[in-house]
Amino acid sequence: MSASTSTRPIADRTRTFPSISHSVTTGSGNQSGQRERAGAINLVWSWIGLLTFCGYIGMYPQLSKLWEIWMTDPLRSIGILILPTSIALLIYAWRQSGWELRGSWWGLLPVVLAYAPIISARRLEFFWIHGDFKLNFIPSVFPICLYTGGIILLFAGPRVLRRAWFPLALLLLLQPVPEVFVRFLDLPMQSLSAHIARSFANLLGFPPTNTEMLRLMFAPDFGMFIAPGCDGMRGAITLGYGALILGYLKRLSLLRWFAYVVGALLLGHLFNLVRLCALVVYYRVALGHAFLQNSAKQADYVIGALLFCVAASLFWLVIRKESETGTTEVSASSSEALLASARERTRWRAAVLTIVVLVGAVLTIRAIRMSSEYLAWAMSRGEINTTELNSRMPAQVGEYRLVRAWQQQQAGTLVLETAAFEKGTSGEIQLGVWLAPYYHSIQASLTTHGETPKAKVVAQPFSTAAGRTVPFNTALYDDGVTDTLTGDTLCSPSSCQSSRNKPKDGIHLAITRIPDRTPPGERVFPIFFKMQIPHADSGSEAAYKEMSIECEDFLAHLDFAQLSRNFQ
Repeated sequence: MSASTSTRPIADRTRTFPSISHSVTTGSGNQSGQRERAGAINLVWSWIGLLTFCGYIGMYPQLSKLWEIWMTDPLRSIGILILPTSIALLIYAWRQSGWELRGSWWGLLPVVLAYAPIISARRLEFFWIHGDFKLNFIPSVFPICLYTGGIILLFAGPRVLRRAWFPLALLLLLQPVPEVFVRFLDLPMQSLSAHIARSFANLLGFPPTNTEMLRLMFAPDFGMFIAPGCDGMRGAITLGYGALILGYLKRLSLLRWFAYVVGALLLGHLFNLVRLCALVVYYRVALGHAFLQNSAKQADYVIGALLFCVAASLFWLVIRKESETGTTEVSASSSEALLASARERTRWRAAVLTIVVLVGAVLTIRAIRMSSEYLAWAMSRGEINTTELNSRMPAQVGEYRLVRAWQQQQAGTLVLETAAFEKGTSGEIQLGVWLAPYYHSIQASLTTHGETPKAKVVAQPFSTAAGRTVPFNTALYDDGVTDTLTGDTLCSPSSCQSSRNKPKDGIHLAITRIPDRTPPGERVFPIFFKMQIPHADSGSEAAYKEMSIECEDFLAHLDFAQLSRNFQ
């Protein structure tokens, strides 16, 4: 009596949802019926899987942007592993619930909201802005998380949705390193890592002031060179995400989970500093040995890989003893009526979802076609040979003559055309036109390289050719060796403005229209100028004034309407 009483609560709980029956039955009729039921359930699962996959077509704008980030940014490339990991953890959570099918019609709401940007060509923005700093409270990948959560709620039900909270939250980290993280942690860590490597070299009596050490640490022909970018951020981020996922699987307490993630990040940076010091030792031994010098890059990979494996192993030894909660027991059988009812409800939900997915897919395919046409037009411009592209820059600007021109590529795509102009013995002035179909700022680019402006002026007007005034966002940089003045503007054949429209400082909630592709002939190009002179001790204000006068002399003879027209 006591045994049957103790098992009843488990049986009652597991009878509330259908599962595939694996009970042993007798008789050919029962076996045939069981096969038919299993076939029907498998058909339902196939339908759900196909619908879910097709529904991601509606996430094309977000997924294409993510793919571009993953393929071009080494720091954020780990995001390509987060999507399959999240999906695997979702399946794991659903399996732990016995493939429960107690869906709710409320799941259609987040699915429709996920498709809202592609259907309405509008998006909801909620952000805080202060100066050049912008913090988005609604990440760009939110529709992916919303759609996936809607599918779980629609078919599996709220209980599985609660169990799958972590995989869904992990989808919000598909762009794994926010810009604010780079600005406030990555850049300072770069300087700290380079400083520690140099200090260690001094400690070994191998100061980086001699010619051999400078060639060793900063010359690519020697192999992997120690530079400010060697801060271990990628290794630390990888270990941090590993700790985050392991903590979820091991069901750690919140405090211990947080401690392990922070510890993994710190461990990644610590072992990177060990790597840099090991490289200094290797370089010291390698000097005078051609074979070791030629193998410096491979040695760096070997040292880094070994240290990463040691760090991961140490972390695993610490966390592996944590207990894991037991899995839910699933009944081996379910009532025929409950199975039939669940299949019927699931089919109706799948039928309605099919309509929603088809609407989203049609609109998305139309958007993809328009983007493809635009990309084909943009690529047709990229097929122009460099000689013709250079000819689109003016050969003479007043008394300044063109001395050289060059291009810059990103991931095999031409993105920048730059030309240098000189007048007599005056300093060189560079003029650049950003060709890629997205916004660019030379000041933002210098910021990501650790450069901090000494002075900035927003919308400083400069007189240009044909009596036209063009506003520039200017900034002065001083590294102790050279003074650099830069200016940014946005120009089309009809007008110029210093920057994109920027909201006032504060918290903003707005519904904004997703901009359409600008038709050929009306494109707005980011254009910049850049001037460098030897550092002077007269101060930033004097240097800014001196270079501004010379740049204004150059810009006074430059027709920005014609320049932007040349690159349409």
